[in-house]
Amino acid sequence: MKLGSFSVSLSVKDIQKSKEFYEKLGFDSMGGNIEHNWLIMKNEDTVIGLFQGMFEENILTFNPGWDQKAENLESFTDVRDLQHELKSKGISLLSEADADSEGPASFTLKDPDGNIILVDQHR
Repeated sequence: MKLGSFSVSLSVKDIQKSKEFYEKLGFDSMGGNIEHNWLIMKNEDTVIGLFQGMFEENILTFNPGWDQKAENLESFTDVRDLQHELKSKGISLLSEADADSEGPASFTLKDPDGNIILVDQHR
């Protein structure tokens, strides 16, 4: 199963302080909009998202169709196919992509320890 690029989406209290902290760890901004309380940062192949006031818990995020540089992959498994495969294995989903849609879509699930996983396709 190919889930695409991986990042951790962090729920932060003060996005400016968090940005400054992660910059000290060698992360650089690669996307987002700090004025809208979200920022994507990268250190080599490690990607984190900083999100203030958008969700309560940290989220493991996979992006089908993207590599670790957020560049489009020529070939990838569509989010609806991933969703179908997981459901066929008996995995319960918290939210689902419309199986009849095309293009951007997402679904969420929880692992056995309650960690939220977002599979979010942008194209």
